Amino acid sequence: MSFSLFGEKFTRHTGIARLMEDMGEGLRNPNTVMLGGGNPAQIPAMNDYFHQLLFQMQQEGKLTEALCNYDGPRGKAIFLDALATLLRKELGWPITAKNLALTNGSQSAFFYLFNLYAGRRADGTMKHVLFPLAPEYLGYADAGLDEDLFVSARPNIERLPEGQFKYHVDFDRLPVTQETGLICVSRPTNPTGNVITDEELLRLDRLAQQHHIPLLIDNAYGLPFPGIIFSEARPLWNPNIILCMSLSKLGLPGSRCGIILADEKVINAISNMNGIISLAPGSIGPAIAMGMIQRGDLLRLSETVIKPFYRQRVQEAITIIRRYLPEERCLIHKPEGAIFLWLWFQDLPITTEALYQRLKQRGVLMVPGHFFFPGLAQEWPHTHQCMRMNYVPDNEKIEQGVKILAEEIERAHSDNLA
Repeated sequence: MSFSLFGEKFTRHTGIARLMEDMGEGLRNPNTVMLGGGNPAQIPAMNDYFHQLLFQMQQEGKLTEALCNYDGPRGKAIFLDALATLLRKELGWPITAKNLALTNGSQSAFFYLFNLYAGRRADGTMKHVLFPLAPEYLGYADAGLDEDLFVSARPNIERLPEGQFKYHVDFDRLPVTQETGLICVSRPTNPTGNVITDEELLRLDRLAQQHHIPLLIDNAYGLPFPGIIFSEARPLWNPNIILCMSLSKLGLPGSRCGIILADEKVINAISNMNGIISLAPGSIGPAIAMGMIQRGDLLRLSETVIKPFYRQRVQEAITIIRRYLPEERCLIHKPEGAIFLWLWFQDLPITTEALYQRLKQRGVLMVPGHFFFPGLAQEWPHTHQCMRMNYVPDNEKIEQGVKILAEEIERAHSDNLA
């Protein structure tokens, strides 16, 4: 038995597949220190809220309605209307429900959008997705139907006090060409927690419009919900921008609900793709989010519960890291949002892939950095010096994992001197 080219490409073992396997393995083994996966926190106040909301929905028959009926290929119409009204009121964006579509998770949304704008064209030309600021989310890397779909640019690195640093877009070397079909950036960024500045985002928007290509913003952690963003940042949308949101980081990853906000032409295309590939998006996530909007809770809980929880948790995690890893051993990307810390071991004598394997042997799961640089044209040692750490687990688990991390880093340095 042999597979098609599609089958050969999408049955390969990839970074995102390994990440999800590690997450599943960690969930099965309670002794594993899970510092690698992207599962959001189980925030007690949010869990209580969802329990009460689902109970009320069940009492009102809305849960059965969501479970027992298909929605249309754009998703639950009443939710799209309510969300458009909310965004119009809160942010002043001139949108209606016709500017919104749902997908079965953001991963599906990016698969659709990358292949909608990049890849082989009817005239034989090839278009690429440009990531203007590597590192970027490892889940993007294998989402193209064509090989070599992605191009990424190395950042400028700003060194900051207290052993921190920040990536910036290097506009002088940004490779926007006739072969660029789409510019994509996440804000806040998974894996680094970076929030590109308002000025950087506006410059990317101008570049995209000058080249008549869309700017795709991955807003899974951003504003106005779930609001896991700790720096000053202004949400941005216009008809040339495709903004992707998600219910996952509200605490609902199992609902698999991605949200696309775009020009009507884009939304119609997504609707047709949904119909062909999955008939319709799932209904449970939109039904829950609809209940949150009706109660005035979606933005309120993002601001008063979710953001403060993660802000406190990241500060505690940095304190723990500095207890075991001084600045000369570990630099930390400035934590401006999302649910990860990005650690840079500048003088590590082994690769972070080798460090990952050592940590895994000791029951600690993190993610080595080289997976987060899809489409980087030239080899860069920095890609093998960084790791992504999820700071969501409780402080006891984080301390257990960081202590082992520090021990393995010291062992690597000792082995190198021997």
